[in-house]
This record gives sequence, C-alpha cells and structure tokens, in this order.
Amino acid sequence: MPNIKSAVKRVQVAERNRQRNMAYKSAIRTAIKKVLQGIENKEDKAAMAETLKQAYSLIDRAVLKGILKKNTGARYKSRVAKAMQKAA
Repeated sequence: MPNIKSAVKRVQVAERNRQRNMAYKSAIRTAIKKVLQGIENKEDKAAMAETLKQAYSLIDRAVLKGILKKNTGARYKSRVAKAMQKAA
C-alpha cells in the first residue's frame, strides 16, 4: 500500500476504473452471446437485427471510451456479423 496521499488516490481511481471496465466488457460479452444464441435458436430476423444493433452500439461506445482497442472492437463486430451471414 502506498504511503503518499496522491498515490493512495491513484490506487483508488485505478480500482474504480477497473471495476467500470470489467462491467462494460461483461455487458459486451453478454450482448454477443445473446446474438449468437438467437442465431442458434433461429429467432425472428427483426429481433436478431435489434440485438445485433445493441451489441454494435456497446462495442462502438467501448472503443470510444478507450475500454476496448479499435481492432478488438472491429474483430468482435466482424465475428458477430460473420455468424449472422452464415445463419442467413
């Protein structure tokens, strides 16, 4: 544990950011899984398009906020889009 007051604050900020980033990444993974499960269960195309749109939105927002790198976001979107194309 740091002795300097500013270092203590930095540890607290880093932990807060880590928790926020973990929650956001978890939401992205959940959205992607929801899309993939919908494809697997052959759900309605309109509903699948909506869940895909939500997943894309989460991924794009995470890239903008710096939670995900640009190429990581692109890779996630590409994999989901490829799965949608395969199902169609």
